[in-house]
Order: sequence, then C-alpha cells, then structure tokens
Amino acid sequence: MTLLFFLFIIIEIGLFLGTRYSQQKNYVLISLENITIEMSITTLVIFLIFSFLGAFFLKYTIKKLLFQSLIFFGWLNTFRKKSLCYNEGIMHLFEGNWTKAEKALLQSHSGYHNLKLLYYLIASKAAQEIGNKEKCDYYLQLASQQNNSELVVQITKAKQQIRESEFNHSLNTLLSLKGKYPNNKIILNLLKIIYLKLNLWSPLLELLPVLIKFKLIDLNELELLTQNAQSGILSNIAKEYGKDRLINYWSKLSKKYRSNYDLIFCFANQLIICKADFESYQVVKEAIKNFPDSSIYTLLPKMNLPYDRSVLVFLKNCLKRDANNIALHSAIAQFYLRDQNLHAAHQHFKQCLPIYIR
Repeated sequence: MTLLFFLFIIIEIGLFLGTRYSQQKNYVLISLENITIEMSITTLVIFLIFSFLGAFFLKYTIKKLLFQSLIFFGWLNTFRKKSLCYNEGIMHLFEGNWTKAEKALLQSHSGYHNLKLLYYLIASKAAQEIGNKEKCDYYLQLASQQNNSELVVQITKAKQQIRESEFNHSLNTLLSLKGKYPNNKIILNLLKIIYLKLNLWSPLLELLPVLIKFKLIDLNELELLTQNAQSGILSNIAKEYGKDRLINYWSKLSKKYRSNYDLIFCFANQLIICKADFESYQVVKEAIKNFPDSSIYTLLPKMNLPYDRSVLVFLKNCLKRDANNIALHSAIAQFYLRDQNLHAAHQHFKQCLPIYIR
C-alpha cells in the first residue's frame, strides 16, 4: 500500500510538471449523466492526492480500531478467566481446600494483575493452613516486594506468628510497626494478645489507656485486664524479690486496687509463698471483715503459724455470721486435722457436702 502511494505521487508530479513544461493549458472534463465537472490538471492532481491521502488515513484508522478491538476482547476474555480462578480460589479458601485455593489464586494473578499483593497474602494463608511454612514465608516475601505493602505484610506475618505460637517473634514484628503506626488498632489489639501470652504485665498496663482510648476494650474488660496484670506483677515480684519488695509495691497501689478482693487474695497468697505467713494472716483477717462471705478462708490452712488454736477460735467466731460458708468449714476441719481431732474435722467436712449440694 505504501509503495502504491509513492508510485501514485510520482505519476501525479509527472503530470503536473509535464503540463507546466509544455506551457499548454490542459483541462479535464468529467461528465456523468447530468453532472459535468471541468477542472485544470493542477486541480485534478491536488484533488487526487488528497483523496488518496484520505483513503490511506481511513484504512489506517480502520486497521487500528480492529487491532485495538482484538486486544480489548482478548484482555476481556483473559480477565474473565482469571476472575473465575480468583472466585474459585476464595471459595476453596473458605471451604478449607488450601492446596486448591493456593493453586487457583496463583493462576488468577499470573503475570499481569494489579492485585498481586492481595493474592500473595491469601496464598500465604493457604500455605500456612497446609502446614508449609517455607511456602508461607515465600509468598510473604513476594508480597513485601509490592508497592506500599509493609504494613499489611507485617501485620499478616505477626498474625501467622501468633497462630504458630511464635510469640516472641510476633512481639518483635509488632513493636517494629508500633513506632511507625502508633495508632493502628490492629497492631494495638495484637500487642494486647501478645502481652497476655507472654505474661508481660507492665507493658500491658501501659497499653490499657490506649486500648480504652480507641475503644478496643470496654470498661469491664479494662477492669479484668488491670486485675490480671496487677496479679501477675505481684506474682513476679514475690518470685524475684521477696516479701519486702512485694509489701512495698502493694502499699503504693491505689486504694481502689487494695480494696479489690481478687487482688487481696493474690497478695495474701504471694505472701505465703514468700514465707511471710504472719503478714498474710493479718491481710486475710482484714479481708474477712470486709468480705465475710468469701473463699479467702482457704488460705489459712496453708500458713505456718505458731498459734493454730487462736486461729481456730477466730474461725469459730466467723461461723456465727457465716455458718454456710464451705471454705470456712473446710478451713476449720483442716485445723482440727492438725490437732489430730478427727471427729471434729469429720463433722466440719460433713457440713461442706450438704451446703455444696444445696
């Protein structure tokens, strides 16, 4: 087509120059039915050139449109097939067919798709469910190579580490993210889980105000987590530092916590572990006054006190106002056993059974 175009141009130029060289005025007459067109050779040449250029441009445009249409329909067909693979992969994922899910998702993204990050993350989850840690890490590595992927990849990695009970690794992952994304709710919630798993009570206490600020926990959970954290700290101090440090820490707690029954029970029990039986006895006696219907009586038989009889007298006095307390009857029975008074011990153990049944 291009060669024909150039030949045509050469012929037209020849006609034009020939007429000019001969110095004759040549005309062209075209008659068709009732239409008559008369023009000079120059005008005809110009008209034919522009007509041919128009035809050439029209042919090029039609060819281009057809080519683009073929590309579009080919892309549309490929997109449809890959969408089907994606849907199939997600279906297998929720059905628990992890191997099929991984295969379908990798087929759905191959080569061109702009959702590679999503597919790599889902494929990583599928590989983890299969138990193939190597593939799981491989897909996460591929996901991390995509643009703007750091946060989602690291969060996914931390979740997978928690599921694999790799709590220390997960903690390192989350702490590295927390510096960059201090207000990310998923990171904060995962840190709460890790602190509980690793018994990191002091960091948990520091995290609680942030959790309540972003409404990740309610007031009831705040109270429960605070209680668990304080109990854990009391236990750690008792094991590592002994009774003096334990008593010092307890004295610095707010009145709200020092009036909490569960924390009082924990504190008294830790004192017993530290061989501070006398101090524990004083704490228990005070707690019984404030919480008469309680199970804190169970701590008394654990204590090594030189005056069991005075403790027994104290417990009998408690019976006057708390006669149906199983823990109280059990504690009295154990003190009688120490004195080899089996009959009295038997009577109080018998009291526990009908109370329990009622």
